[in-house]
Amino acid sequence: MHFEQVTVGKKANVFFDGKCVSHTVTLADGTRKSVGVILPSTLRFDLSTKEVMEVVDGTAFVSINGGTEQAYGPTTSWEVEAGGYFTIRAEEPVHYVCHFG
Repeated sequence: MHFEQVTVGKKANVFFDGKCVSHTVTLADGTRKSVGVILPSTLRFDLSTKEVMEVVDGTAFVSINGGTEQAYGPTTSWEVEAGGYFTIRAEEPVHYVCHFG
């Protein structure tokens, strides 16, 4: 998988003491995404915008808005509406693409 004709932010977005690191990617049409990795940990993300999280590599164990934890592997994704949250547990590095809106 790759994106063509993009602008990539040079500075990394570093969250949770370095357990989640991403770069912002802007497509030619102005669509913004982030591409990153979550290192082994359990993290909670509170969302101000809708997000679709796509797993590129690894397995993410995810609970959406306090629901039952489900496993997501490569080529799978989950969606959370604005104002919601998800908790992700990574036992290995999880590479992802976050689609906003």
